[in-house]
Amino acid sequence: MAQEFVNCKIQSGKLVVFIKSTCPYCRRAQEILSQLPTKQRLLEFVDITASNHTNKIQDYLQQLTGARMVPRFNHCGSQCGCSDLVSMQQSGELLTRLKQIGALQ
Repeated sequence: MAQEFVNCKIQSGKLVVFIKSTCPYCRRAQEILSQLPTKQRLLEFVDITASNHTNKIQDYLQQLTGARMVPRFNHCGSQCGCSDLVSMQQSGELLTRLKQIGALQ
């Protein structure tokens, strides 16, 4: 169930951020991405606490990315968390990657 759920989301072609609504790092990632001029249809925040399979989803995210914690941000074929996202934002790399995949307006 968890594997199918995650794979379906990340194969949708969208920028997918797996979050927990109570997590401050997840809120920070949402804040960063919400400030960017992304195309609405291409950005999706997935609250894994809305599922009964939160732990299994996190276990599968660990298999995919090497880290169980959220947020997990899927873009350009790679996966990263909040600290990676902040670093990419500060260096300008985030905008470059989003432009490369056509996610900006």
